Amino acid sequence: MKLRQLEMALQRCAGFEKPRAAWEQYQTPAPLAARLLYDAFVRGDIAGKTVTDLGCGTGILAIGAALLGARTVRAIDLDPDAIRTAEKNAALLGAGVEFVTAGLGGADAAQTCAERIGPCDTVVMNPPFGAQKVHADRPFIDCALAIAPVTYGIFNAGSTPFVEAYIAGRGKVAGRVSGTFPIKRSFAFHTKDVQEVAVEILRIVRI
Repeated sequence: MKLRQLEMALQRCAGFEKPRAAWEQYQTPAPLAARLLYDAFVRGDIAGKTVTDLGCGTGILAIGAALLGARTVRAIDLDPDAIRTAEKNAALLGAGVEFVTAGLGGADAAQTCAERIGPCDTVVMNPPFGAQKVHADRPFIDCALAIAPVTYGIFNAGSTPFVEAYIAGRGKVAGRVSGTFPIKRSFAFHTKDVQEVAVEILRIVRI
């Protein structure tokens, strides 16, 4: 499957029916999801691999990984409503994904993930940017490092130095791709119909 074909397929995924601001529930745009997944694919981190999507939301990254030939895909999210939408999206696109309703464990994310989720080859994720809760992405990073040697995640543009400092001694940033995340008006505090947010896709390798 080529990049454009993947993007077109992922555009069929439905978004959140009742998004929650506190959890920063914004549907990952299909072009950005496809770019992350295809970068992982060409590096050999998707096809034939076991893949886990942390904070899967409506499942777009997990579904894309399955479409690109992952051996198995597990997708984890705290929100059962999002999981139900993700299951419908996967069925629509014929993607084999195991969806699990569960949290990451907060301050004990690394231990909780290692025990409850288990190891995989690759993590893909679009963690909260921390707009509603400072450092909301840290449990996702901790969990990813605990269960996989390679992680692909979407972060605010300019986050690389902070991520590098946070994972020092545990991992390193081994790749970066710039992109944009268009956020549609979803909540009362939004002042624009679409807010273009600069982001970067980071490839994090455990050391």
